[in-house]
Amino acid sequence: MDKSSIIIPKHVAIIMDGNGRWAKMRGKNRTFGHLEGVKTADKIISYASNIGIKFLTLYVFSTENWKRSKIEVEFLMKIFKKKLEEAINRQKRNIKFRVIGEKKGVSNNILNLIHTLEEKTKLNTGMTLNIAFNYGAQSEILNSIKLIIDDLKNKRMNYENINKENFNNYLYTQNQPDVDLLIRTGGEFRLSNFLLWQVAYAELFFTKTFWPDFSEKDLESAILEFNKRERRYGGAD
Repeated sequence: MDKSSIIIPKHVAIIMDGNGRWAKMRGKNRTFGHLEGVKTADKIISYASNIGIKFLTLYVFSTENWKRSKIEVEFLMKIFKKKLEEAINRQKRNIKFRVIGEKKGVSNNILNLIHTLEEKTKLNTGMTLNIAFNYGAQSEILNSIKLIIDDLKNKRMNYENINKENFNNYLYTQNQPDVDLLIRTGGEFRLSNFLLWQVAYAELFFTKTFWPDFSEKDLESAILEFNKRERRYGGAD
């Protein structure tokens, strides 16, 4: 990709969908699809960092995903734990890691690994990688409201100061720009409770490609499509 001739979106978010269906089409278990999906995520993270994306948010596990079978959930937790350990032990590309989502229901072992990874990479100056784990946008917004109410009660904030900018400071993505480009793989056309506040003016890109087959070229295509869009933010042409 010739970066000199196109605009690289500052914040890209991806709903990595289709692992299970991809595996089923090949006569494999859903777990096989998740393993291949992890390999794809590694490739996309590396490519996004190399081309100058400043913030990348990946939808790894939602608050609704606990409804899946016990076997699948346990497998996903095992993969996540392994990837956290790898990230802690093998620092690459100067990436700053942030894990966004609820802590309730998550094992102490995983919570400790998250804390270690975030602390170890907090001074890194490369791309910020947000891992949306046990994440739900509606819960995030409700949590933000509760924090604001608490600050109002304790006189840490005045009612007159409640605005969009201040509200952003109560989100999991505080101090980060809103999403410029949202990509969803797997052929579905919905947001699935992902970054509902942050994608208010994002450009949406949907593809039928299942996540394990999503490549650097596919990300490049999404960015090229992003460059064709006219972003007016509610204004006129």
